[in-house]
Order: sequence, then C-alpha cells, then structure tokens
Amino acid sequence: MDRIILHIDMNAFFASVEQQANPALRGKPIAVSGSSSRTVILTASYEARAHGVKTGMTLWEARQNCPELILVPARNRIYTWVSSRIIDILRDYTPLVEVFSIDEAFLDITGSVRLFGGVERICATIKARIREEHGITCSIGIAPNKLLAKLASDMQKPDGLTIIPPDRIAQTLEQLPVKELCGIGRKMERHLLMLGIRSCGELGRYDAGLLEKKFGVVGKRLQLMGRGIDDSPVVAEEEAAEVKSVGHSTTLKKDLTLRGDILKVLLQLAEMVGRRARRYGVAGKTVHLTIRYADFTTFEKQEIQPAPLSSSKDIYLAATAILDSLELTQAVRLLGVRISTLRPAGEQLPLFHEERTSLKVTEAMDRVNNRHGDFTVMYASLLDQQEKGSHVISPAWKPEGIRNVGVD
Repeated sequence: MDRIILHIDMNAFFASVEQQANPALRGKPIAVSGSSSRTVILTASYEARAHGVKTGMTLWEARQNCPELILVPARNRIYTWVSSRIIDILRDYTPLVEVFSIDEAFLDITGSVRLFGGVERICATIKARIREEHGITCSIGIAPNKLLAKLASDMQKPDGLTIIPPDRIAQTLEQLPVKELCGIGRKMERHLLMLGIRSCGELGRYDAGLLEKKFGVVGKRLQLMGRGIDDSPVVAEEEAAEVKSVGHSTTLKKDLTLRGDILKVLLQLAEMVGRRARRYGVAGKTVHLTIRYADFTTFEKQEIQPAPLSSSKDIYLAATAILDSLELTQAVRLLGVRISTLRPAGEQLPLFHEERTSLKVTEAMDRVNNRHGDFTVMYASLLDQQEKGSHVISPAWKPEGIRNVGVD
C-alpha cells in the first residue's frame, strides 16, 4: 500500500499568533523580530510579504520595502506553547508525528486514515481545530512520502490543501525547478545548473553514476529526489535517534573585543549547555567553541576532554582554554558553546569536600532555574549581563526531550 504522508505547515506562524493575540494587528503588515537591535526578521505576516518583506531580512531592509511595517518583538514562550498544543492535536490522528520545526510536522496516517473517514476529512478536521482553538491557519500537503508532502504544502498558501497522488508525481516534477525540493539549497542549485540540470525532471533522468562521481553518496539521493522517491520514515519523538550534541549560541548586542566581555558570554552559554545536559543526564567528552567575526567569517574549534563534562564550570573552563589557544583577528559578533560525544552522566559522588559542595550548589541552582526560568539564580559575574539566553528559537527546538531548548 502507498503511504499517506501529511506535511502540516503553519502559515506565518509567529506573526499569525501575534495577530490573533492582538486584534489591532490583524490585516496590517507586521514582522516578528528578535529583541536585539542586530536581529533579523523571523517571520512576516502575509500583508507584509506582499510588500517584499522576507524572513532573514535586516530590519533596515524590511523598512525600506515596507515603511509602514509594524515590528513586534518575539515572544518565544507563547510560540512554543502554541506549537506544543498543535502537536497534541496532530497526535489525536496518528502516533506517527515527526516534529520538523516549531511550525512544521509530518504525519503518517496510512494506518489510521480509515478510522477518521478518509484523508481529506482528517485534513479538514485538523484545519478546523487549529483555527477554532488557536485562531490561526495552516497549509497541508498530502503525498506518498515526506519529500513530496513538504513540496505540496508549499503549493497553496495560506490555508491551502494540496494532494500529489502517485499517478501525478512525474507530471508534477517534470518542469519544477530543483530549488523547490527540500534539501536543495542555493549552493547545490548552482552546482546542478553547471551540469545543465534545471528541473526535477532533468535531475531524475540524469545519470546516477555521474552524480555520485560529482557529489559522492549524495549523488544517488539527488537522482531519487528528482524522481520523487523518498523512503525515509516519519519518526515519532520516542523513536528518534539519540541526540549527538547539546549547544547554545548567541548573536551579541555589539561586537566584542575585550577578553573579559567574551568570557562573560562564554560563562552564560556554558551554564545554559550544562544545565540542559544535567537535566537529561548526559555529559560530553568533546567541547566545541564557535566564533563569528564582525565580517561574518565563522569557524569552530573543538577539544576532547579527559573525562565527559556536564558541570557548567568545567564546560566554561574548557571553552576558555580553546579561546586562549586562538588569536582573534577581529571583533566577535557571535559566540557558541557545544558539547558532543555524549554519554550517560555518572552517579558517583565526588570524593573531595569542595567538589561535593560545588555539586550541591549546582543542583540547588538547577532546581530554582528549572522551576522559575533561566538565570533566576546566576553567577555573580553575570549580574550585569543585559542578555540572558537566546532571543531566536533554535531550529533544533522540539516540544519535549533534550531538544526542548529553553527559550525567552
């Protein structure tokens, strides 16, 4: 039996939530942005998109395109709460729900479609419930696999419903530009154009051996994508592969050059990483430091530690050691700290009194911050920090588990 896969894509999600919460914003061009002055547009309402306002634009670019644009600071806790409630709705129709991002999810309804009266009945019910319970709309794509379901959901927006049945796959893809397929970005599109490949039909007919020679193992996958073939399953959260790393990064309010200022940010990031690792009982053997310069040059350096780390202090010291091994040639725009090579954290109590005291202090801080929010209790050196945590939701956000990144 052909699989029946849905892709649910919330329409201008952040902006729609804000317009629903504030009737004065409805029907007006609004854009949601981070709270920092150096942020970008996170999403724009359809009224703003009509003026050329797009995700990723700087605030200056957005205002140039739409002088009457209304900027709304992001309220991430509200967006994650609404997203979690929508995911609960989706799970009423199948246990096979894969959260793709905060405003997207895949559903495999192959085994449950008859229980709810057919595909279109399920989609109509999902749309109605999201609209009635949260006042926002979504577009739904229906297809035999995830690749095509995501493609279909983009075809009619907002509030669309598009079906790509098996017998129309070839016709749908024949003239479709390759950039429309999820997984083919601008760089890959340029490489394919150099081979004379512009449409999915051309990609699907291209010699797989030549593609593999050019792109390695990805080459075969590309040819299958051009033919609309995708066997990847819809993976529910409890079946997802183990997370391989835990990290946080932040774009700074202003470029930093002084070591002391950089160290304060590293301490803040190390605490965020360490607390999330401790919450889920993991420790990391490798510490990564990411730095982006003022000219947007970005690099990462990593070091393997003698033992797995979950203590914020230890992660901070390891990140500081990496920083001290570098010669910074420009002012720093972004910093990131990450631990990888994860393994279960040990339960053994520290041997020395000073270490046991430090552990008890950390546990007490975690209890308070887990209950009352990030940095309710913090290191004294962070008291003058204006920014606590990320102002933009990470693409890795998930409603549960270790990928549930704390948001402001």
